[in-house]
Amino acid sequence: MMDGANQTAVREYTLVGLSGHHDLERVLFVLCLALYSLTVLGNSLLIGLNMLDPHLHNPMYFLLSNLSLMDILGTSSFVPLMLVNFLEAQRTISFPGCALQMYLTLALGASECLLLAVMASDRCVATCQPLRYPELTSGKTCLCVAVLAWGTGFTNSLLPSLLAWRLPLCGHDVINHFFCEILAVLKLACGDITLNARVLMVATTFLTLAPLLLIFLSYMFILAAVLRVPSAAGQRKAFSTCSAHLTVVVIFYGTISFMYFKPKAKDANVDKIIALFYGVVAPSLNPIIYSLRNAEVKATAVALLRGGLLSRKASRPSCWAPSPPGHARLCCGRDLHTAAAQLGSCSRPIRGRRGSLRRHH
Repeated sequence: MMDGANQTAVREYTLVGLSGHHDLERVLFVLCLALYSLTVLGNSLLIGLNMLDPHLHNPMYFLLSNLSLMDILGTSSFVPLMLVNFLEAQRTISFPGCALQMYLTLALGASECLLLAVMASDRCVATCQPLRYPELTSGKTCLCVAVLAWGTGFTNSLLPSLLAWRLPLCGHDVINHFFCEILAVLKLACGDITLNARVLMVATTFLTLAPLLLIFLSYMFILAAVLRVPSAAGQRKAFSTCSAHLTVVVIFYGTISFMYFKPKAKDANVDKIIALFYGVVAPSLNPIIYSLRNAEVKATAVALLRGGLLSRKASRPSCWAPSPPGHARLCCGRDLHTAAAQLGSCSRPIRGRRGSLRRHH
């Protein structure tokens, strides 16, 4: 939408939503407000716990904090305006607001796909190479891969967004959706959208299927390592460290697949409800999943409620915190020694705590 006539013709858009179903919209307003509040509060709590408790200062929880931030920003990019539109007869959004909303939903969704792949790789390294884990997943390395996930998602989503707004819309200003979703915007075009469809397909393949393949391979290696553990208790311990992330992956990719690969519904309102499940319900489940299926997060939350978080903070220095030479490595080494002993892992057995650490380092 770059030609002058087109920009002057359409300065704002009307979001149809579920107009004509006002009772259903009131129900959706209450549900979406509750889920959005849960998403913001739950993910903010996870980020806060990860920052406050030194027991959670490690790569897995650093990446989890990034995932929580993505969920907060992703839902905040469209839910507040959507809630307002549920109660308003006139549902409009400006051209710049619509363009920004479409770009942010694309970019944050793509970044989350990449981050979930990074988290799967982190669990794979922790399970198969526990003694090399501090070396392979240092603070600097984790920061770099997190920045790469954010940067790649935002950069890759820029081209589809720009191409969408270069299309001639011929004065069409009614978007049949709750928000400016790219497929709904492309339906307004009165020109050829072949290039847009191809670029969007390539971007989607690169940022969804490639991370999914990496996640699949990571869990294949994890499964192979766990099956070599002789004790059932060790296997349960290994699976428990990965189950929360795997649950989030299944929900995230399951909703994406159902939304984009299912047969098109005869009623367009059905597709909108499914989009709400992907955009609003799924992000609200992440803090619940990580809280219920992760013992360390539950212990930190209980300590916070009981006022014992300060004592936990003083009980052990963070493995990433500045410390005398060798101390941080020894701190992480003890944790990984315990993990390796429980998992049986891919590495060679550990016979003596201090001796094995000296030989390794």
